[in-house]
Amino acid sequence: MAVVVVIVTRSPGWEAFKAYFLDGQIYRNSFPEILNAFWLNVKLFCVAEMFILPAALFVAVLRSLPGPVFFPLRALAIVYADLFRGIPTILVISILGFGMPALGLSWMPSSQFFWAVVALVLVYTAYVSEVYRSGIESVHPSQEAAARSLGLSRGQSLRFVILPQAVRRVIPPLLNDFIGLQKDTALVGTLGVVEAFKQAQIDQSATFNGTPYLVAATLFVLITIPLARFTDWLIARDRKRHQAGRLA
Repeated sequence: MAVVVVIVTRSPGWEAFKAYFLDGQIYRNSFPEILNAFWLNVKLFCVAEMFILPAALFVAVLRSLPGPVFFPLRALAIVYADLFRGIPTILVISILGFGMPALGLSWMPSSQFFWAVVALVLVYTAYVSEVYRSGIESVHPSQEAAARSLGLSRGQSLRFVILPQAVRRVIPPLLNDFIGLQKDTALVGTLGVVEAFKQAQIDQSATFNGTPYLVAATLFVLITIPLARFTDWLIARDRKRHQAGRLA
């Protein structure tokens, strides 16, 4: 970091860079507006997450169903996960946000916020379902066999034995996805929704200065870094628990 700071501050364009991105007065003036818009990012994140967690678990359970009779459901879940993990998030947001209201159906919502949430839910459900699936597959088959020997059905074994263990194991990677989701809420600005990044663009256009982008970056960092450290703490705690279990 020291080397980077020295190189940057001694570069020929440093003064122009500092004037464009590090104007203290513009930072203070634009901070309240961008902070107010940032709450929309937080709202998007919270609303989307409420739908992502159960929907992703449902998709993961479909992929874990055994037997040829459930092959169509497994195939549908695989196609869904592969499709929405393969399309860039910004394209899904643009297609739904601009395309669905353009259909002109009276019963279909036209709110950009609504379609932004739908796009984020579709994309991140695909990602989070893979996290859940890895947790389900990490539970040893003997756990289900023991549950079935006690008289539990396949569904009861999944609900009371497998899923509780699987969900507990995937909490750290789930938090990593939460961090990614929080950052990707900035993409909904392409629909015209005035969130933090969009407000920074508006302020940049008004001042012809890039400091508002630094304000938006600061707000995202204030959210993501605590989440990242909390994730590290959970991973370290889980590692210590496993080590203690092996020693016992």
